[in-house]
Amino acid sequence: MALADELKAGEIIARLDRIPTWALNYIFLGIIGMGELFTFFDIFNINVSFVQTTVVLFHQPASAAAVLLGPVVLGNLIGYVIGSLVLSPISDRIGRRDMLMVTMLITGLGSLYNAFAPNYINFLAARVITGVGIGADLAIVNTYVSEVAPTRYRARYVSEIFIFSTTGGFLAIWLGLLLTTPPAPFPQGLPFALGGSGFFATNGWRLMYIIGALLAFIGLGLRFSLPESPRWLISKGRIEEAEAIVKAMEDRVIRRGKTLESLPSIIQPYIRIASVPYSEIFKNRLYLKRFAVLLPIWFLAYTTVYSIAAGLTSLLVSKGYSPPEAGMISAFGIIGFILAAIIAAIGGERLERKYWLGISAAITLLGGLLMVATTNIIISGIGAIILFIGFNTWVPIAYTWVTESFPTRARTSGFALTDGLGHLGGGLGVLGVAYLSTILPTIPLFVTISIFLVIAAAIAIPLGHHTAGRRFDEISP
Repeated sequence: MALADELKAGEIIARLDRIPTWALNYIFLGIIGMGELFTFFDIFNINVSFVQTTVVLFHQPASAAAVLLGPVVLGNLIGYVIGSLVLSPISDRIGRRDMLMVTMLITGLGSLYNAFAPNYINFLAARVITGVGIGADLAIVNTYVSEVAPTRYRARYVSEIFIFSTTGGFLAIWLGLLLTTPPAPFPQGLPFALGGSGFFATNGWRLMYIIGALLAFIGLGLRFSLPESPRWLISKGRIEEAEAIVKAMEDRVIRRGKTLESLPSIIQPYIRIASVPYSEIFKNRLYLKRFAVLLPIWFLAYTTVYSIAAGLTSLLVSKGYSPPEAGMISAFGIIGFILAAIIAAIGGERLERKYWLGISAAITLLGGLLMVATTNIIISGIGAIILFIGFNTWVPIAYTWVTESFPTRARTSGFALTDGLGHLGGGLGVLGVAYLSTILPTIPLFVTISIFLVIAAAIAIPLGHHTAGRRFDEISP
């Protein structure tokens, strides 16, 4: 590449770094968010609906749901890891935009397979396929948003996308309550729930996955209009394409009445790296060290996250709650999920990323203590809200932290290694927690679940690196 092009690439990156606000069309936030809405609809879909699946499809009592859930969640997360590790690096090679469409297609087809699964083995296989798409999609989406967001507000915009994710989780749990549980007087359940008789008594859970597939295919269609990441284009030497996108971003900011800041110092980016993205991490001491710190954090934290996100209703049923009661407690809790995303969007830039794990761990532990300290379903529901705030607030901020921790040429691959392999902790955790649910009282069970996030925070705070407010090429050259 000519020296003039290399200098031009550095100037374009500097122009991108000075943009003070979201500079793409705001509708693109909604387009990306729509895909994440489906992703988290699928993750939380199983929380309430799996009890009916256990009874209708697997011909087991509702109390067996927690035990049967473990292999299903582990299979989904194994798929997640496979998709993340295999498909995400392709994004570093061929681009963010094209792979975002591939991953959404896979997740939609997996959800459709789930809807028509005839037995446990096929249900498990469908969850693995869906996990393949979700694992890569989350890595690429968070990389893409971080790369086009302004330097000072990366965590904010990743968290705003996460609000769509929480909406998907909210819909999954409340629709699961409506479509798969029998009616019960509020607050023990929904008086107008449909899952007690007729079509919904045997097929409500299938309808949940059909809805999920529909959301995925809508998200797929919308993604065709997304532009490519300018940072990725530059890493591949496609200077003119990157400049055209950055120029359009600058023009849009000016039309909105904003002022472009003065050009920061020019940092020359790496261009046309031909090696495998993973080698860029494992052969570099800086990135290898970050990976060694981030992996155990995600592994431990996801043990807490998935034990609650995928298993709360089944765990409560195993402890003696009726399915409508357990579903209602989960439905209350999901309100905390939305609040967590709002908290992260408002406050994510106010502290270094790593400190949010400590805050989240403390809140999660409080929720675990309060969760079922009484048989009053309202108080248990409040405990669930606190629990959901705690184990979710750190997530979008940590998504941002990971994308900041690796260079553009291997950013999605770095996310895949840490977040993807970390999901094995979620799967193994659910298996272990399913066993513990048979021997531990409810209160120690939820405290035990919370402790994994506490340990993750204890690793992150002293060992984690600083990234907030810094330019990508300063943090990860």
